[in-house]
Amino acid sequence: MVSKDQTIGGIILIVCVVIGILYTVGLFYLGGDPFKWELPFSLIALPVFIAFIAIMGIGAWIGWTMATTPPPKPIEELTSEIEEKKEEKAEVKEEAEAAEETVEEKKTKRKGEKS
Repeated sequence: MVSKDQTIGGIILIVCVVIGILYTVGLFYLGGDPFKWELPFSLIALPVFIAFIAIMGIGAWIGWTMATTPPPKPIEELTSEIEEKKEEKAEVKEEAEAAEETVEEKKTKRKGEKS
């Protein structure tokens, strides 16, 4: 079952990859011959292209991470686990105290037998 975060992450991944491909195609193939560009346009377009692809890569990575990361446990489940652990600790403590009392009783009983 896919969580809401995974769905959103998948959508982000797909959108970033599609936009990156469309920008690349539009820049290099729909603009005419890329080798006849004037120098100022190339100086602007190439760094913008590299920065844009880098940003789309980061967005795709975030989307991939969100899509493949399992969802966190609900808060109710976490609080119930914490309460159960507290109850277990209290039970263990009570058992330890009861065991100490029986050991002390045995010691006093032995002392009484020796006297």
